[in-house]
Amino acid sequence: MSKFQKVFIWILGILLVLVIGVTGIAAKVYLDVKGSIKDTYETVERQETGVKRKKEVDLNKKDSFSILLMGVDTGDLGRTDTGRSDAIMVATVSPEDNKTQIVSIPRDTYMEIVGHGTNDKINHAYAFGGPAMAMDSLEKYLDIPIDHYASINMQGIKDLVDAVGGVTVNNDLEFTNEGHTFGMGKIQINGEQALAFVRMRYDDPRGDYGRQERQRLVVEGIAKKLISLSGVTQYQAVLDAVAANMRTDMDFGMMQKIALEYRSAFNTIQMDQMKGEGFMQDGVSYQRVSDEEKQRVQTELKDQLNID
Repeated sequence: MSKFQKVFIWILGILLVLVIGVTGIAAKVYLDVKGSIKDTYETVERQETGVKRKKEVDLNKKDSFSILLMGVDTGDLGRTDTGRSDAIMVATVSPEDNKTQIVSIPRDTYMEIVGHGTNDKINHAYAFGGPAMAMDSLEKYLDIPIDHYASINMQGIKDLVDAVGGVTVNNDLEFTNEGHTFGMGKIQINGEQALAFVRMRYDDPRGDYGRQERQRLVVEGIAKKLISLSGVTQYQAVLDAVAANMRTDMDFGMMQKIALEYRSAFNTIQMDQMKGEGFMQDGVSYQRVSDEEKQRVQTELKDQLNID
């Protein structure tokens, strides 16, 4: 797979779209959101369910919960295969702390792929066994319950950025990729440019970590635009992009409960990056995370989930 085909990005703003739509006063917006969420719903069959989570999350009691966020490298350039999860984030939502913590996981992180009987890059788990295998593998690796998932493909990224009228990002590295030139400072980009912006890696001295930083910039840009959206027409464009390109095991009732009861948890969104060091094995490059770094991230996420 070439660098032009490898893209990873996840849109936290999707959840914000649902929050805005469900709590809006327009009846049509409400019904459109409900219909769109129905289209995105896709359950998972977990091998490891119940191992880390001793009891089900109770949204009525405002229990903290976690969600695996994945950007899948399909949906654009005519690709329809299962693909790999080239953007991987674990988010913990804590109304008790009025905070959402999001940790980016390097896609090449070497770990056990639960249910496949191998150790491999975590982004291969999605290709081997879909969201369930990715959830099971990260649940074991991070030693926390992974309660839910949401994934979006490349076409969804393009469509979402275009639906909100483009986004503004503060770029710290001038470069050209896929025929688009990105200057330093604040720049406005459309959907096609956003994909080129987040795909570039090899000309960045930070490598994959630089690309993950650009991913976060696009996420923040979309979230800011979503908050300011108004009018049924604008909502519909966003919801169309979500319905066609996103999949999640959270149904409409759950989304509605989160929208109404968990808003305080989005007052502060804190981003973090788990980091490893590259190594080669059988001609393949991986990232190995030190025990100290792994422990740091585990403690951070457990604190958010109120796990001893």
